[in-house]
Amino acid sequence: MSKTYNVAIVGATGAVGNEIIRILEERNFPVDELRLIASVESDGDFLEFRDESIMVQSLNKDAFTGIDLAFFAAGAERSKEFCPLAVTAGAICIDLSSAWRTDVDVPLIVPEVNASTLAIFRNKGIIASPNAMTIELLVALKPLDDAVGLKRVVISTYQSVSSTGQKAIDGLRLEIGELLNGRPVNPKIYPHQVAFNCLPQIDAFLADGSTREEGKIIEETRKVLGLPKLAMSVTAVRVPVFYGHSAAVNIETNEKLTAAAAHTLLTIAPGCEVVDDPTQLSYPMPIDAAGQDAVLVGRIREDQSVANGLNLWISADNLRKGAATNAVQIAELLIAQHL
Repeated sequence: MSKTYNVAIVGATGAVGNEIIRILEERNFPVDELRLIASVESDGDFLEFRDESIMVQSLNKDAFTGIDLAFFAAGAERSKEFCPLAVTAGAICIDLSSAWRTDVDVPLIVPEVNASTLAIFRNKGIIASPNAMTIELLVALKPLDDAVGLKRVVISTYQSVSSTGQKAIDGLRLEIGELLNGRPVNPKIYPHQVAFNCLPQIDAFLADGSTREEGKIIEETRKVLGLPKLAMSVTAVRVPVFYGHSAAVNIETNEKLTAAAAHTLLTIAPGCEVVDDPTQLSYPMPIDAAGQDAVLVGRIREDQSVANGLNLWISADNLRKGAATNAVQIAELLIAQHL
């Protein structure tokens, strides 16, 4: 009989937690017991898994007894406090927050990109999953870096509200309804109205005028690719889309790579799906990326302003590959190679 595992999901009632439950079921992950953990407000609620109703329990220091794998999708502060407790109880933690991503003793993993670095999880018993936007960028950038080397990357992101959580999804629906009915909007989640608008701010501003989100994308991309000095510039924008992050990516490479060659590399790259036929008006869109795990790549063309330049447009589902699917893929890699 194949080995099964006792699995906990912290933040099970949130948007990402719900998606982890769905992905575990879709991919037939070898779960024995599934323990659903959330804040005290959700204590006693029920969620479905494999036609079974499972009661949600509140997060506390004793919640991880008997757990083999714990997914953390409840924010950085809870991860900082409870991941070490879970490890002490015998669990390996896969954390989706920013809490451990820059820790040198914690592997930051995108399975299609840097699976070979997973083994250092033994240092702390914790594995970090990158920022959603970083994950989809890395799936597209890795095959190009392997082929010709990356010299400089300039990124403009267009990020959906679902990465902020269910309240932001509900908030966008409310704002749209209010505006369509001629009523003013009172923003509750973001500093300004997001419906029919674009906000060039994700997370707090830093002293240099960039935002924390932009800094995360740069720092995490460099760590996962193993390119600590990669020249990068990022502008992150919140857009009125429910599900799916997109990005315009300009790349300067160390060696020449034609658009046709890049198209071929990305067509066979794990995790990528090339959607790029201008004659048919075919290109990646978040509406198409939503609900699937592939990173959609298109608008592949050479940048004529530099010797070795390429432009790409990418879209991916931020709750699936950008969060839940990547975390479950990490768990699959973990049990296949290390447990």
